[in-house]
Amino acid sequence: MEKITDYIVPLLLLGCSAWALRKKENTYEQLLQGGQEGLKLVISLIPTLVMLLTAVTMLRASGAMELIGSFLAPAFRFFGIPEETALLVLIRPISGSAALAVGTELMAEHGVNSLVGRTAAVMLGSTETTFYTISVYFGAAGIKKTRYTLPAALIADFTGFFIASLTVRLFF
Repeated sequence: MEKITDYIVPLLLLGCSAWALRKKENTYEQLLQGGQEGLKLVISLIPTLVMLLTAVTMLRASGAMELIGSFLAPAFRFFGIPEETALLVLIRPISGSAALAVGTELMAEHGVNSLVGRTAAVMLGSTETTFYTISVYFGAAGIKKTRYTLPAALIADFTGFFIASLTVRLFF
């Protein structure tokens, strides 16, 4: 099986080249045009990404995230979510890298085989960086109003956090 995967990319490139030759199109020009469009997209997304990363850093540095986490601890207990994961639950919809750092801290502090460590790992794998994803995709598409996207995505995130916690408790 490993041998087949070694040939997937070269075969795809060969297939695309053969298709382009058959259609008698200038693939080099199309490749350059696609690269230029990709660079324009990246440049248009930079302000959004800088703003999101700055906001996350400010919230963590100010201690606001820890304060909110301690305030929400009773709700976490009610839903059976370990209250130690409160900061992870709050930061995950905003920033994937910050959530990964929080998850790493939780696993270092509580152990990777602990309830908290396993719950954090499953939460990281079963939820999305909602605000980042919405801002990138909607920004790229030029959509200004998200309408029901954000509430639906946050409900999906909460469901992911809840089910991750429930799954770890049931199977570990």
